[in-house]
Amino acid sequence: MQTLREIVVFIHLIGFATLFGAWLAQAFGGKRQFTQLMNVGLAIAGVAGLALAAPWGIDWTPGMSFYIKITVKLVVLIVIGALLGMGMGRQKRGEAVPAGMFWAVGILALLNAGLGFFWH
Repeated sequence: MQTLREIVVFIHLIGFATLFGAWLAQAFGGKRQFTQLMNVGLAIAGVAGLALAAPWGIDWTPGMSFYIKITVKLVVLIVIGALLGMGMGRQKRGEAVPAGMFWAVGILALLNAGLGFFWH
């Protein structure tokens, strides 16, 4: 069971890397646009993250901190998805993505990774 959980953690990391890597490519490539690859990375990270929220038979101390962590990470994921959706909608209408919206996606993606790594 532990091996399966580690595979899901790996898939979750691939999702984050896809989202953040696509964002970095746009941030330093000069265009600063949202891409479909960012949506794919967000979906992979989200689905794998929800799978990781399952108990998995791991010995962990039940308490509110686990549920608070999962809730906070899910809210950040939803905000990233909303920003991507709004930005891609603007792009389809021929408008530019506002700089604050674009940079917020990268910052929130890093925040979500940091929450997962540092919050035990």
